[in-house]
Amino acid sequence: MDFMLSGVAACGACLFTNPLEVVKTRMQLQGELQKRGSYKVYYRNVFHAFYTIGKVDGLAGLQKALVPALFYQFCMNGVRLGSYAVIESSGYTRNHHGRVSAVKSTVAGAAAGVAGAVMGSPIYLVKTHLQSQSTSSIAVGHQYKHQGMTQALVAIYTEHGIMGLWRGASAAVPRVSVGSAAQLPTFSSSKEFVADLKVFPKDSWLVALTAGMISSVVVVLAMTPFDVVSTRLYNQPVDPLGKGLMYRGFADCFSKTLRKEGLMGLYKGLGASYFRLGPHTILSLFFWDELRRLYQQYR
Repeated sequence: MDFMLSGVAACGACLFTNPLEVVKTRMQLQGELQKRGSYKVYYRNVFHAFYTIGKVDGLAGLQKALVPALFYQFCMNGVRLGSYAVIESSGYTRNHHGRVSAVKSTVAGAAAGVAGAVMGSPIYLVKTHLQSQSTSSIAVGHQYKHQGMTQALVAIYTEHGIMGLWRGASAAVPRVSVGSAAQLPTFSSSKEFVADLKVFPKDSWLVALTAGMISSVVVVLAMTPFDVVSTRLYNQPVDPLGKGLMYRGFADCFSKTLRKEGLMGLYKGLGASYFRLGPHTILSLFFWDELRRLYQQYR
């Protein structure tokens, strides 16, 4: 049941944050491996990107790839949050005083993140392809011509085999494990800290909401460079054998981005990342905590 509740919570958050995921993806691909000032800027900031996509691609363009996004959230976060919930409820994330252990919860969060990333990688691949697709006048990054999630999965499998569906997993694993290692321990510790302050009534939903807000800041700062690399690895064009034409892997993409675009290249779309990851973190953790509490209360 922990896995089901976790997946539902993540899907609930995704319904609100998918347009921001589309914006984030486009901004991370804009000016790929080009020095600042040497490329045309279609998206000046998150608000301008939101307006431009809505104007050119229509309102439906802002919810592009919603179906694979929901599948990905249910699969990845169902496994990730569900695994962490099982570990947490077993007492492995706490020290002998019964308090949250930073080391134990970080290791548990990272391990849960690895499991979720591996499970969700094929859907994340398709989601990235679909979210980057746009009208040619505002197109950034490589443009795939998929017609939908199912067609894309079949096409990738037919052309590149089963391993083609896990292309980009080398970036997904560090991305999700780092994000998870930052998010879940911070959330658990913050919830404990806020509860100790007794600012809100015991078991108030505001405790989980406040803890989610604190966790969201830490997650975005830790995760954005890995998120940029992940987006680019998943979206790069490939040869007939399924090998990337721009990057050999995670380390190659990281070093090329840093060398060509500087440190800020790894934080490209930071504003969009927070507007997406921030609310998603807050909502998913809040829904997750409340659904678990209600389940425990009424089972």
